[in-house]
Amino acid sequence: MLALTSTNIIRELMNKIHWNNRLIAIRGSRGVGKTTLMLQYIKLNYPPGNRIALYCTLDSIYFSSHTLLELAEKFYLQGGKHLFLDEVHKYPTWSKELKEIYDLYPSLQIVFSGSSLLNILNADADLSRRCLPYNMYGLSFREFLMFYKNIRIPVASLQEVLENAGDICLGINEQCRPVQMFNEYLHDGYYPFFTGNREDYYINIENIVNLILEQEMPLLCGVDPAYIRKLKALLSILASSVPYEVDITKLAGTIGLTRNSVITYLQNLDRAELLKLLYSDLTSVKKMQKPDKIYLQNPNLLYAIASTSVQIGTARETFAISQLSVNHEIEYGKTQGDFVVDHKYTFEVGGADKTFKQIADLPDSFILADNIEYATGKKLPLWIIGLTY
Repeated sequence: MLALTSTNIIRELMNKIHWNNRLIAIRGSRGVGKTTLMLQYIKLNYPPGNRIALYCTLDSIYFSSHTLLELAEKFYLQGGKHLFLDEVHKYPTWSKELKEIYDLYPSLQIVFSGSSLLNILNADADLSRRCLPYNMYGLSFREFLMFYKNIRIPVASLQEVLENAGDICLGINEQCRPVQMFNEYLHDGYYPFFTGNREDYYINIENIVNLILEQEMPLLCGVDPAYIRKLKALLSILASSVPYEVDITKLAGTIGLTRNSVITYLQNLDRAELLKLLYSDLTSVKKMQKPDKIYLQNPNLLYAIASTSVQIGTARETFAISQLSVNHEIEYGKTQGDFVVDHKYTFEVGGADKTFKQIADLPDSFILADNIEYATGKKLPLWIIGLTY
């Protein structure tokens, strides 16, 4: 596995993780590259044949007749120091046994990965005080350029993007035609497994969606398997009509569920990183409050599962939400603008001819416009926010 793991391209998350911590969690949706990241770290930091590091996946048949606790004890007694555990959500008592291993073997360091639905705080054993969690997402537009085009661009914070858009645009345009690249990214740039055939890529995305719905949600959210078909219907309806102006009662009637069940399922789909729910006021969000707008989690997912042709305006907004939600809080702009970031910046998303009419005289307001290469005042290219992680 290590021999086949390439280290030519390393995700930015590699440099953010505090690898010396005793217990590290890497959470993320299926297919975003968690396994690759762990294997790359092992390959880069331990010589071939080194016995102090061990990688294993917890859906291995080995664990049908052995416990994780047994494995950790054997490894520790043979001088093991660094244990890398993949797919921990596939192992029913993962949190209890990890807590016990943590307490029994103080010199053993553990890095584990699992679904974005993994709940470290409310698992059977609370690991929140012991564990340092990190969330992993699909490729940003910046990482897409590095992965698929061999164009390396440094990360720019949102503040840097808003203050220095002119210089950033100049640097990008010296290396590539960003509008052309951005159109590719919208269709097939989010997941790091595109091999050149878009049809195969979309089939793989559909498979990921099915595995999340059929395996992870019953296991980690307690969803009754009998309702999986209704969840698929819900996702299909949303994919064909996002951004969805939410009428929970109508939605519930369409798929035959109660209103409260629909809200709970929407929240679970958001945690599973299949949907992105936006609320108009994050400070007063209650558990059973309906979202104000619903998007799919990323534009590739939208193109892969929508049963009707995707509106470019929807794809643009989905991209903006997908990129900015990694490091920022996003609210639905109910009165002015499409959305508000960090309770401060208002953004309106549109095409090259988008005007400031809807956000005129609003402080800290910006237009994110598609099909432009350079910033003009507060009108920025939409692709530029894809450089923020």
